Amino acid sequence: MKRFFTNIKKYWSYAIYAAKAELKAEVANSYLNWLWWILDPIAFMIVYTIMVQFVFGGKEEFFPVFVFVGQACWNFFNVMISSSVKLVSSNKSTLTKVYVPKYILLLVKSLKNLFKMMISWCLVIVLMLIFKVPFQITMLYWFLIMPVLFVVTFGISTIMLHFGVFVEDLQNITNIVLKLIFYLSGVFFSIGKRMKKHPTATKLLLKYNPIAFIMDQCRNTIIYGQRPDFLLLFVWFVIGCGLTWIGITIIHKYENSYAKVI
Repeated sequence: MKRFFTNIKKYWSYAIYAAKAELKAEVANSYLNWLWWILDPIAFMIVYTIMVQFVFGGKEEFFPVFVFVGQACWNFFNVMISSSVKLVSSNKSTLTKVYVPKYILLLVKSLKNLFKMMISWCLVIVLMLIFKVPFQITMLYWFLIMPVLFVVTFGISTIMLHFGVFVEDLQNITNIVLKLIFYLSGVFFSIGKRMKKHPTATKLLLKYNPIAFIMDQCRNTIIYGQRPDFLLLFVWFVIGCGLTWIGITIIHKYENSYAKVI
């Protein structure tokens, strides 16, 4: 891991520059430009709110905020993992000319999507003001939960980055699995309330599905003024570090062969 941190320090300036370039390129040909980063999550929040509250009769308290919190977590997790699979091949023109540690490409994506996620969290605060959600001291636990989300997501993404080079169909498989995880993570419903009759399944989803657990912890601390599960947060942080170590180790071992495959 010493090599990993050395490379992070060495390529940090490049990662910042590349992330800014990707953000600019994303909205370069759009009339609304960066406003799409605000309008897109708001549009999905409205759709989910109408669908669940008016079609399925959901009665979750502060529902628009509830959905937006889940969406902020899910979008980062989903985009990072789905984009990591083809990250090496999509940067073929760069990697065949100059050497860049492959996880630096993932760092660039992380910085880009962290910026967009921060916009979503700013919108959460605005929605809390609009819907009169009480601001409580437990909101500060958000600063403990976000590193867990980042480390777990980054760890999974490093592993997906490696296998995405060698397994052509992995992108399709990943998309299917992520769709399944989306519906099992409670992005627009409360797992605890909707599955009261299935306590074992509820426990499995909220403790062993990291994104469902992180969403639940964010909602509990931000909306409902509850303390997070510190022990399980620590366990998932350690698991995330372990996944990152595994992914980085594999990349260091095999990255010289990536150019031959792509």
